[in-house]
Formats: sequence, C-alpha cells, structure tokens
Amino acid sequence: MDAYDSKILRVLQRDGRITNQQLAEEVGLSPAASWRRVKAMEESGIIRGYGAQLDPQAVNLGFCVLLNVSLTRHAKEVAQNFIEAVQDRPEVLQCWALTGDYDFTLRIVVPDINAFDHFLEDFIFTIPGVSQVKSNIALREIKNETALPV
Repeated sequence: MDAYDSKILRVLQRDGRITNQQLAEEVGLSPAASWRRVKAMEESGIIRGYGAQLDPQAVNLGFCVLLNVSLTRHAKEVAQNFIEAVQDRPEVLQCWALTGDYDFTLRIVVPDINAFDHFLEDFIFTIPGVSQVKSNIALREIKNETALPV
C-alpha cells in the first residue's frame, strides 16, 4: 500500500457510493489507475465490501448490550462450538475472543429488554460450555466509527 491507496481507502470509507471518476479526481489519479487500485484491494481482501450504515433506533434495534461470556473450560472444541453458535445469530453484530476475565465479548442489538431476555434464555444459556455471562447495557452511543485510520 502506498499513499494513493491510503487516500482511496479514506475516501471509500467516507463514501462507498462515490463514482470512480469522482474518486480519481479526489485522490489525484486517472480513472483507470483508480479503478485498478480499487479492484486490486477488493481482490486482496483489503476492501471486504460496501454497505449502508443504519440508524438502530429507526429500525427498532436500539437496545445494545455488551455481553461478556466465560466458558466452562478452555478446550478447543468448547470454544469452537460457541463460535459456530454465535456466527449465525443476527443479533450478534460483533464477537471478540479475549484474554483476561472473560473468554468472549459480544455486541448484541435487539428491540428491548424482553428480546434480550429471550436471547439469553433461548440461546446463550443453551450453548454447551457457557458457564457465566455478564451484561453491560449501553445507555447511549457516544462514538461509533467504522472507518479505520489509514
């Protein structure tokens, strides 16, 4: 990656719908060179995809919880079972494997506290190997950036 690639990535993170012509003008390249660089970054996996950012409140998913999960033991199959279980849950926006007091932290969005209760009872507590959970309910969003500082 060079300075042009970094510029391209900054612009695309700000506006993924920008035309190639506009992108080329903004970063100081020809449209052909801009297109080749974007294609190369897409094919190499630097650019994973493009998408719209939604307002959670507007789509009735404004209840955000950070859920810390501990497993009963640190066997590979127990962790893999947990990972596979959360992969397909649409409420789980992010899942991190951690060091420290907990094994995983999940960022969950649901409509309300009742939906979160059902998520815990009907899903999390049924996963074999889950020993403890700790919930932190987000009161309000202060900062939510998706752009990486390239």
